Amino acid sequence: QVQLVESGGGVVQAGGSLRLSCAASGSISNFNEVGWYRQPQGERRELVADIISGRTTLLSDAVEGRFTISTDNAKNTVDLQMNSLKPEDTAVYYCYATSLDGSDEYWGQGTQVTVSR
Repeated sequence: QVQLVESGGGVVQAGGSLRLSCAASGSISNFNEVGWYRQPQGERRELVADIISGRTTLLSDAVEGRFTISTDNAKNTVDLQMNSLKPEDTAVYYCYATSLDGSDEYWGQGTQVTVSR
C-alpha cells in the first residue's frame, strides 16, 4: 500500500517562505505524476504544482513565479518550496501521486499552511 506523508506546514507572515515535503513509501520513479493540491476552507481542492513522468513541471497561475516543485529520488520525496507567501495561499496542502498507468491515485493526509497578514 502506497503511503504519502506530508510535513513542513505551519504559520508564516505574508512575504515569508515555507517548504513542504512529501515522503513516499516507495520509489518516486514508480509514479507517473507526483504533485501538490491545496484546499482553502470551504472551497474546492485545486492543483498547485505537479511533475509528470519525471520531466514536465506544471504550476498553477496563482503560484507561478513564487512556488517551485522538485523531487529527490534518493530520499523519495516531493518538495514544494513556497516563497513570497500571500494570505490567499492559506489552505490544507495535499501531496498526491498516480500510478504509472494512471489507474490509481494516492493522497497524503494534508498539512495546514496559514499565511497571516
